[in-house]
Amino acid sequence: MRLANPLVLIWIILMLLLATTIGASFLLTGIIGLTVSLSIALAKSALIYWRYMHLNEATALFRMAALAAAVWLLILLLFLCVDYLTRSFA
Repeated sequence: MRLANPLVLIWIILMLLLATTIGASFLLTGIIGLTVSLSIALAKSALIYWRYMHLNEATALFRMAALAAAVWLLILLLFLCVDYLTRSFA
């Protein structure tokens, strides 16, 4: 017997992660809060990619293209952070 539709189950997990993010924003500060919030955001985006964008049903080439897009986004964000940290503000 099936308990629930998998999409509904993923949605419930996403809502629990959202509540965890909100709770962490009030309870945790500094680098620990940032690390926890980014980890939860990574988990939420992985769930969305895997289930709602149907990467679990995709071919290996399509999965590699999605991974390459995510890596490219991380590279661009890294460049943004390096640019911000190396500028001198008057």
